[in-house]
Formats: sequence, C-alpha cells, structure tokens
Amino acid sequence: MPGGRLTQQERQQIAMGLADGLAYAEIARRLDRPTSTITREVMRNGGPTAYRPELAQRATEQRAHRRRRSARQAKAAPDAYGRDPEAVREYEETLTTVFIASGTPRMMARVMACLTLSDSGSLTAAELAERLEVSPASVSKAVAFLESQDLVRRFREEGGRRERYGFDEDIWYQSMVASARSTAQVAETSRQGVAVLGRGTPAAVRLENAARFLDFVAETMLRASEQAREVLHANPATAPDGGAGTASRDTARAASGVTSGDTAGAAPDDPAGPRPDRG
Repeated sequence: MPGGRLTQQERQQIAMGLADGLAYAEIARRLDRPTSTITREVMRNGGPTAYRPELAQRATEQRAHRRRRSARQAKAAPDAYGRDPEAVREYEETLTTVFIASGTPRMMARVMACLTLSDSGSLTAAELAERLEVSPASVSKAVAFLESQDLVRRFREEGGRRERYGFDEDIWYQSMVASARSTAQVAETSRQGVAVLGRGTPAAVRLENAARFLDFVAETMLRASEQAREVLHANPATAPDGGAGTASRDTARAASGVTSGDTAGAAPDDPAGPRPDRG
C-alpha cells in the first residue's frame, strides 16, 4: 500500500518498467507511490541498468535486520544530543542516495554519508566498518577512492598510532573546482573538433556552441567557488537558531553575483562571456 514498504511484486513491476524505458514518475504513478520512493529504491539497488528485484528485496530485508539490531544498541547507548536514532538512520540513507545519484559509487557514498553525519568529523577504519557493518577491506577500498577524488583526507591521531579519515575543510570547494576543470576540458576538446570537421559545417557549429556554453559554465563555477570560499571562511555561519542557513544562502548569492532583487533565470547578454585567448 502507498506509504508502506515496497513488496516483492512491486519490485518486479519496477524492474519491468525500467526494462520498458519508463520514467521513474510513470512507474511511481502506476504503483501509486511517490516518485522519490521509486528513485531511492532504484538508486540504492544498482541503478536503472543493474536493478534486480530479487537482490533489492534481499537487501531490504538485511537493512531491516540491521535497523532492529541498531535500535537495540541505541537503547543501550542513547544519542548524546537527544536525537531520534531511527530518524538519523533514515536521513543517512537519504543522503547516501543523493550521493549515489550524483555519480558516487554506493560504498563510497555510504562512507561519505557516515563521515558527514559524524559529530567528531572523522572516524577510524574500524569505526567506519562497525557503523556500516561491512568488512575493513570494503572501507579501505572506499576510502582509497575518496582520497583519489580529494573528498576525504587521512591523518594520524595525535599521540596515537591509528589513522582517522575525515573531510577536509575545503571538500566542496575542491569538488567544485575539479568539476569546473573537467567541464573546461570537455569545452577545449569540443573546440579542437571544429577544425577537424570543418568550420561552418553543422557538426562544427554544434561543437563550437557546446564549447562556448561549457566555457562560460566552467569559468562561472570557478569564479563563484573562489568568491564563496573567501566570503564563507571570513564569515562562518554558526548560529544554532536557524540563522546559519539564511546566512549561508545570502553569502552564496553574493558570491555568485545574485541578489534577492535579481530576476530569476536572468542570463547574461553573451552566454559565452569573456574568455582568455586560447590561440
């Protein structure tokens, strides 16, 4: 029923819908379920090309078993801040799903979510393995991948021998810069194809337009990231009464050159914007 757990039959219908090329919204409509339920179900179980209803059902049963065990453990060790353990677990699953949807492999996404929600800001490999209920080898592989993407940093405990893993202060800045550089590389490669295909031909025009668009996006991302880091580091928002979110949004708008009086969706006169001479 809507709002309850997905059944084996519903998972079979999801698989058939994916095989028929249906959108998540259409599958959700046929099952009378929220689109977010279908999206989360598919993304946490291999994605649209690897979704298997039997494996998804088994994984759900295993998660339910872990929740019951975690709930028993939570009763023995209540949250220091008085938070609802079940609500935290559900949010962690949601955050993991968002990371997966953004392109992060599942195990790496779980580690990222776990570190994000850790009050200490860092965990040892043993702590990660215990919290995620996976093998140390899985944690090691996930951390190695995240380190290669500059998303996690490794450091040794002060006066200790154990290594801890945590997020660098500049994690999102580094992520945005890497994304901008990748976008700029696609733009440059597109521009190289213009000469190969013959300037003025339909294919060359398409590549040139793509290059101009991606150039503008990459340069805007880099500029906004630099400005946001300067503003946010100079004015950290720490108010616990909800003011922090508003302050962060305001500084983000300021960093990107957008104010509350700007027209939503307004675009510059020249989408390509000024670009350095590339020869």
